[in-house]
Amino acid sequence: MKARVVSIATAVGLAVVVFVVGALGHPSDPSTRPEPITRGASADAFLFPASAAGTLDAAISSLEGRLEAVPNDWEASAALGTAYVQQARITSDPSAYQLARTALRRSLALQPTGNAGALVGLSSLAAARHDFADALRWGRGAVRTAPFDADAYGVLGDAQLELGRYRAAFASFQRMVDTRPDLASYARVSYALELRGNVAGSIDAMRAAFDVAASRPDVAWAAAQIGKLHFGTGRIGDARQWFRRAWAADPDSTEAAAGLGLVAWASGDLPAAIAAYERLAVRYPSPDHVATLGDLYSAAGDSEAAAAQFDLVRAEARLFRANGVNTDLEIALFEADHAGPGAARAALRAARAEWRKRTSVHVADSLAWALYANGRYREAAAASEQALRLGTRNALFLFHAGMIRLRLGDRDAARVFLDEAFELNPFFSVRWSPVLGEMRERLGDPSD
Repeated sequence: MKARVVSIATAVGLAVVVFVVGALGHPSDPSTRPEPITRGASADAFLFPASAAGTLDAAISSLEGRLEAVPNDWEASAALGTAYVQQARITSDPSAYQLARTALRRSLALQPTGNAGALVGLSSLAAARHDFADALRWGRGAVRTAPFDADAYGVLGDAQLELGRYRAAFASFQRMVDTRPDLASYARVSYALELRGNVAGSIDAMRAAFDVAASRPDVAWAAAQIGKLHFGTGRIGDARQWFRRAWAADPDSTEAAAGLGLVAWASGDLPAAIAAYERLAVRYPSPDHVATLGDLYSAAGDSEAAAAQFDLVRAEARLFRANGVNTDLEIALFEADHAGPGAARAALRAARAEWRKRTSVHVADSLAWALYANGRYREAAAASEQALRLGTRNALFLFHAGMIRLRLGDRDAARVFLDEAFELNPFFSVRWSPVLGEMRERLGDPSD
């Protein structure tokens, strides 16, 4: 098998992402795949293949035992801190972040110089808590300490990306993939391409990640990401195939379970989708899973059950904030989507607070939608333009843009955006896909 070549080129103005694929064909069956490229442990915060919970628990137990026997093992302490970050992400238990901080700080105290593992872990921890300015600071320190460490460029690029510093982020990801072409670096290239609207290239990059995945949980993670990319462009059959492939590799994969639940909903099987998300919410009650379950209940007409889930999302947000996690972006979108006493004002407060910290396209979209919810349509239109500035092919962004233009009385622009959202993915949202269909019917054919 020839190596995949990944290139991210930065041009004057907005960053331009280019992906070149060698003559490779499609991913093969995991049982017949050749030996993967050797890779170290990845500590990135956003594109972190989630190890199976049991495997991670065993690793944490082993590291804790090592530190009981050798308290001054700074490398084990750094590894334990990073493992705690991943544990918090898998279990949605933010209390593990404090354990991570303690372990990582202890590692740095034991070995203040040349300790890239602790610096990468601290950047990952800060990013997991959505403190991206701090993640940037630790990431820069990691690169200075270990200029040939791929993970250092990964966490640095993650922070730059979330802060909206796209040219710098893409350059960091290029250094990462040049230094170590593996699952973690290919995954970041995939996300960069997706942001620039190159979905086909994004899928190819994630297939490269799939090809080099070394463990069954990593194979499942990469397969699920490919499923998400297909689902995001309305290719439900392809999405189902990849989510099933992810589940076959790791039956405990939450990504696979969530994806198959959404495929069931998009295929018209609402009871199966609800059952899937009920199981997910019991095992891994992340705010995203809980909110989606609430939307599914709403779609089924069970407003009482939906309200209970939405109350749980708000309670979880308070818990995350109490553990030092910034939830402004997520709560802004959630409150703008789910009307309630003071919800629109809460959404706008959160979105504006986040926009003051970072100017990514996702924050711009959240701000646009929160402004829309508060009737500030001209400001919303300006924010929506910021959300679309990279050319991201995101049906939710396009739907928001169309609804905003409709409120401004620009029916032609609204129709263009809403038609584009529908053509891209008519199943983009449990909450809003039905509304998209209704709005397009009201607008009618422009030739009529």
